[in-house]
This record gives sequence, C-alpha cells and structure tokens, in this order.
Amino acid sequence: MTRAWEVAVAAPARLGEGPTWDTRAGRLIWVDILSARVHTFDPATGRRTVLATEQHVGAAKPRTGGGLVVNLRDGVGAYDAAGAFTWLYRDPVPGCRGNDAAVAPDGALWAGTMAYDEAPGRGTLTRIAPDGHATRVLSDVTVSNGTGWSPDGRLMYYIDTPTRRVDVFDVTDDGHVIGRRPFVEIEDPADPAGYPDGLTVDADGGVWVAMFKGAQVRHYSADGVLERVVPMPVGRPTACAFGGAACTDLYVTTARGGPGRSPLGGSLLVVPDAGQGTAQPEFAG
Repeated sequence: MTRAWEVAVAAPARLGEGPTWDTRAGRLIWVDILSARVHTFDPATGRRTVLATEQHVGAAKPRTGGGLVVNLRDGVGAYDAAGAFTWLYRDPVPGCRGNDAAVAPDGALWAGTMAYDEAPGRGTLTRIAPDGHATRVLSDVTVSNGTGWSPDGRLMYYIDTPTRRVDVFDVTDDGHVIGRRPFVEIEDPADPAGYPDGLTVDADGGVWVAMFKGAQVRHYSADGVLERVVPMPVGRPTACAFGGAACTDLYVTTARGGPGRSPLGGSLLVVPDAGQGTAQPEFAG
C-alpha cells in the first residue's frame, strides 16, 4: 500500500507540537516543548529557523503586527517583529507549564496548561484577549490539548486528552463558549487508537485528530463520523494543521519514543492533498 505521508523536516524533536500555518509568511510554525524551541519551515524554499525560548514553550502563533505569541511555562508572552519579548499574562504555577493553544476567529488566544506529571485536574484553559486581559474558561483540566473552531465560528472543539473525548461547545456572539458536550468518544483504553491530542478543523467542518500512542491521524466528519484513518510511521503523533500554498497539505508534529521507537519520532511529517483547510487567524495583540 502506498504510504500517505512524507517527511517534511527530519528534526528529532523531544516533543514536537502545535503546527500552525503562517499564511502571510508562507511557512509552518511548530514547537519542541521540552527543548524550548520554536521552529519554522518554508516548504517552497526549504528555509528553516529556530528560536530558543527561556522557558518550555507549548505553542507559538503568528501575530497581526508581526512576531509571535507564545504559551510558556509561566504564562503567555509575545515576540515583536524585531524579536523583543514582553509578557502579556503571567500565571506561574509550580509544577505546571503551558501546553497547546489556538487563536479564535476574533483574534484571542486560548491557552492551555497541564502539570508536568499530568496530575488530574491541575490544568486550565484561559482566553487571552488581544489587550492581554485573561479569562479563565476551564479549570479542573488534566492535559489541555487540541482546540479549534468550525468554519462559521459557531462551534469550538476541545480535547482534554485523558478523557479520550473530543468535546464541542457552542460559541456565543461575544466569543465565549457554552454547552460543553461530547463530539467524539474514543474506544476503550485498550484500543490501539491511542489518545486524542492536537486537532484541526477543515473547510467542511471535519475534525482531524492526532492520536498520541496510536500511530495515526483520524478524520471525523462534521457529524462526528470516523471517515478516514491515516497511519503514521511513528507511535506518537501529537498535532496536525493544514498548510501549503493551497492549504491542502496536512502537517503532523510528532514526539520521540512510543511503540516501535521509530527513528522518525520527533520529525515534522506531511500528508499531501489530505483535504481542504482554511487560513488560521493571527493573534490580534
């Protein structure tokens, strides 16, 4: 059987995460959380950059004014276009760090946290407005992970990994969320599918989920029906995002280790022409 994936960047990240297509720059941004590195890759030229952060970095997203917003160990900060750093929101919690994050259609950042030892209930999900004002959305989270919005912005999808669910919320007119309920429930923990980690939403409202310890990416329809399973050559896919010139290539970050301990663990993979994605919003702060 012809494999669906290709190696975009053979970079053995300890914990690759958070792929994001930067439409204006024509590049993919992703992080290596435990190595405190933000990576970029331009598939048209092959150009790569690496930014070292002072703390573990769970996510990095482009800003409308240039630079990056980053979800760090002790809160959320921003790099300007010249590389100068400032804190937007500080909330240091001993034993915890920032994890996955996503930018909402209104330009706010939704930033998740977790405990280093994955202790139940120590994580959170917080909305950071462009002016830096923070609103706690969820407490009692264990591993805050994939977050994404439907194409019309009326639904938000969210993963707290140990629940083995993808949940969905209704989005109010002011950008907040209500009515949390299961969208997809993954099989029994003994099932080889693994655990839901990062997600992305395509132009049809389908939800793509990287299955940590499951060596696969799953595509669910807007109705929550499993439509496709894309096998991966690594045991620990962590997150996925559409990118490329036509936003049809699915980029997948991975982590080292896991079943089989593939030498590609930690690499950035890509599934060409996987579907039709949409341009992701930039952080408006």
